[in-house]
Amino acid sequence: MALPPAVGTATWPCCSLPLTRPFSQATRRRRVARLLLQACRSGLQGQRAELLRAAEERAIPVLRPRRRELDVLCRHQVHQGVCMEVSPLRPRPWAEAEVARPGDDPQQLWLVLEGLQDPRNLGAVLRSAHFLGVDKVITSRRNSCPLTPVVSKASAGAMEVMDVFSTDDLAGFLQARARQGWLVAGTVGCPGPEIALSSKIPITRCLDFLWDRPTLLVLGNEGSGLSRAVQASCQLLLTILPGRQLPPGLESLNVSVAAGILLHSICSQRKGFPVERRREQLLHDPQDPSASSEAARVAQHPGLSSGSLKKRQDGG
Repeated sequence: MALPPAVGTATWPCCSLPLTRPFSQATRRRRVARLLLQACRSGLQGQRAELLRAAEERAIPVLRPRRRELDVLCRHQVHQGVCMEVSPLRPRPWAEAEVARPGDDPQQLWLVLEGLQDPRNLGAVLRSAHFLGVDKVITSRRNSCPLTPVVSKASAGAMEVMDVFSTDDLAGFLQARARQGWLVAGTVGCPGPEIALSSKIPITRCLDFLWDRPTLLVLGNEGSGLSRAVQASCQLLLTILPGRQLPPGLESLNVSVAAGILLHSICSQRKGFPVERRREQLLHDPQDPSASSEAARVAQHPGLSSGSLKKRQDGG
């Protein structure tokens, strides 16, 4: 006999190890109804035992269903024998977001998502955004995937700690930020010559982009990309060029993969980012033979012209 779900909750498969982490994440923004630990003959050991102790310390009810009952509660998603039933998590209205002025910090980065519909894509994008230091995430309220348990699991818990907001008027939001001095950078797949010539918005390789002002990076739907209204609100379009000639149908990347590449190409320019610190070490330590050879490789990278390197050295 399957266990009934608690009223007003969703069954949430716990994220990647350590298993005790979901409590500290979920209890910040959710109400935890109960913890479900799969019953097993050998009893609870290791991290599952730690998870049980953490639940008992927080007075969270713990149930021990059999595998089949747990499968049904999780709608046959992968759960690794550990689940929680928690209250839903929804994006906050973007009006609640604290908008810093561009002069406060020139290296602010917000990720804007229009119409992402696959929960695993959304989760993977949030995971990369959190890892690489994105400040906030804005989603379109219409035609976007909600913050479901699948999204949370795919994000490895990043959804539980990131600031995720939404708006009904994404184009209006972008235009308002542009008037305040933000750069609105859209994204486009590998452009053919005809697209590059006909586009009224400049198209720039992500490796050539210089992050010198607060930026909104805008990603579109998995199939159709950015809508016309949102693309028209962008001041430039970033693209990822392939490393070889591609046959028709393979000219684009999965949106979560593209997001990781684009975010890393931008965030690696942030002062204090490990790549940037290593680059400065190479440029300022000519006595180190290994450093000089690696510096040569850095200088020859197609996305790092000598002018852009000099500008970054000077703090530009």
